[in-house]
Amino acid sequence: MNTSVSRSTIRSPRRADRTETQRHVSKKRLATKVTIAGGALYIAYDSGLLGSSEQGSEALNRAKAAIPPAVEEWMKYFGLETPLPTMPKVEFSPVQAWNSGVRRSISSLSEAPTKATQYTNQGLQYLKDLTK
Repeated sequence: MNTSVSRSTIRSPRRADRTETQRHVSKKRLATKVTIAGGALYIAYDSGLLGSSEQGSEALNRAKAAIPPAVEEWMKYFGLETPLPTMPKVEFSPVQAWNSGVRRSISSLSEAPTKATQYTNQGLQYLKDLTK
């Protein structure tokens, strides 16, 4: 008579605790990720990044003005004396970039039926030339 019990049928309290602990840690991680994502979304909305293109441009200008002093303050706090290179001046208008992208997209969509007809005719002509 075999009275031995396999290891898989006996659950040690340690193993049960570990899986419950893992679930608890998993829930904490999920809550942390959701909180961080929600905070980032709130900050983006509050600063105007999710608004109109004018609001986005204003937010970009505010960020450009706020970042260098903050970096200098942190460098002093951590005792770093190495000066950072100056920020290059980039003349970029998000409003103009957005508008040109929209114009190109709409232009491509309006030309799509004509282009499809042209490419179809070229393909048919190519097939006719092959069968001659």
